[in-house]
Amino acid sequence: MVIDLTNQVALVTGSAHRVGRAIALELARSGAHIMVHYYSSPPETVRSTVQDIKSTGVDAYAVQADVSTPEGVEQIFTAVREKYGRLNILVNSASTFQKRGLLDVTYEEWQQTLAVNLTGPFLCTQAAAEIMRQNTPSGGVIINICDRGVDGPWLEYAHHGVSKAALWSLTQVSAASLGPDIRVNAVIPGPVLRPAGRSMSDEAWAEIGKVLPLQRTGSPEDVARAVAYLAREDFLTGALIHVNGGEHLVR
Repeated sequence: MVIDLTNQVALVTGSAHRVGRAIALELARSGAHIMVHYYSSPPETVRSTVQDIKSTGVDAYAVQADVSTPEGVEQIFTAVREKYGRLNILVNSASTFQKRGLLDVTYEEWQQTLAVNLTGPFLCTQAAAEIMRQNTPSGGVIINICDRGVDGPWLEYAHHGVSKAALWSLTQVSAASLGPDIRVNAVIPGPVLRPAGRSMSDEAWAEIGKVLPLQRTGSPEDVARAVAYLAREDFLTGALIHVNGGEHLVR
């Protein structure tokens, strides 16, 4: 059965900008009300995202919190309960992305990356399961945004890759544990956005796409449509979709 997302409530972590923003907007265009989570995004960026979501005809509300801590996650879900009283969709999109080889990763960097990329989704999954099971009818869907570390060692982004491989493992454990009323799936984006904080020419970006089977880069909207698909399809759990132009085939 295809689920109608109209009037559902979706929480998208890290959704003020980049891929998280595209996911939030796609779910909004599908009729879902959106809880926009952010941590360090500028206020004007958050306001713009909320306004763009509301322009689709749904409601939106922003909450600022540190998703890597129990206190921050409690703050997020308190806002969900107070604003909407229910939750149908959770997208764990918030992420930290740092380039480091294994021997260059400090203890603090390791802990922070795992806290944001793995502990945050774990805490949000527990909190979401509780509120989703209070829905009428009971249930919902959780979608985790993984990365190419799932497909094998990512040497240049050692701790990031490890955290995302672990997130896929969490996805599988959650899918097996939370059924039948809660489904849990994952998406692996490929080159859909130029790296944040780095200057990259059009030519360099195009070269990244040329090595893929589809010979082009993608867009955040490609990822967003995959997330919406996983939210709608009620016979999918423990599923993983590569939205990467075939990048996993040529590594």
